[in-house]
Amino acid sequence: MRSRRFARPTLRHAAISSASLLALCLATAAHAEEPISADRPDFVESSSVVGKGRFQLETGFNSEHHKADGVKERATSTPTLLRFGLSDSLEFRVSSDGFSRLRSEDTTTGITTRERGYSDLNIGIKWNTHEGDAASNTPAMAWLLHADLETGSHAFRGDGVRPSLRFVAEWELPNDWSVGVMPGVFAEKNEDGDRYVGGIAAVTVGKGWTDRFRTYVELAGQQLASKKNGGNIVTWDTGATYLVTNDVQVDIGFSWGATKETPDFAWGVGLAVRF
Repeated sequence: MRSRRFARPTLRHAAISSASLLALCLATAAHAEEPISADRPDFVESSSVVGKGRFQLETGFNSEHHKADGVKERATSTPTLLRFGLSDSLEFRVSSDGFSRLRSEDTTTGITTRERGYSDLNIGIKWNTHEGDAASNTPAMAWLLHADLETGSHAFRGDGVRPSLRFVAEWELPNDWSVGVMPGVFAEKNEDGDRYVGGIAAVTVGKGWTDRFRTYVELAGQQLASKKNGGNIVTWDTGATYLVTNDVQVDIGFSWGATKETPDFAWGVGLAVRF
């Protein structure tokens, strides 16, 4: 077998290699200034978008527990969000609660039922309308327009197209504190098939303890509606995020129900990756 002959590096090759390495370092340094910003694990969305031509995947595992009227329920899901930057201020979004399971036990009769399948798809856009300015106490702002589609398995399928509109404002405060608020409205159908409009209102307070580790507490009115239309679903939330690299974040979150219609307790873990 003939041995391979390797060309000796010339000054031109070295210059090109050095220039390429320098460009890579500069690109990495520029990218390092903007760590990933994920919409999970809290309920309040972030005001930022992923940037033109960028993909971001956010996924995880959630578990909910609830007991009411003699029925114990345990639900698990795999919420997943895919974000794609259409421009530096606009992104397209596809999300779903993914593969879901629901176990219901009637404590009076001892009868247990189980459902499993896929949840509906949700498509939407996020429009970042204003970048925040801590010096002038101006919040970063964004609008989110979404629509849930009737695409899931029978047990987890909604009725028709259900749109929602949300507004997000985020303030960066001294000592790495932050506050975010998210009011909104949505349209749904109740068990009788009648369409109704409900409200959304949530506020979150975050604290960065290091460059990589953050925690938050939150009050989330995920659904504000009359009892006929499902009642108020309100949670107290807390959790933490850890930045593994500038493009990878892991998280954990916990929530407690504040109303009868809300699951008593829920927890989840997740991962966000930017490409």
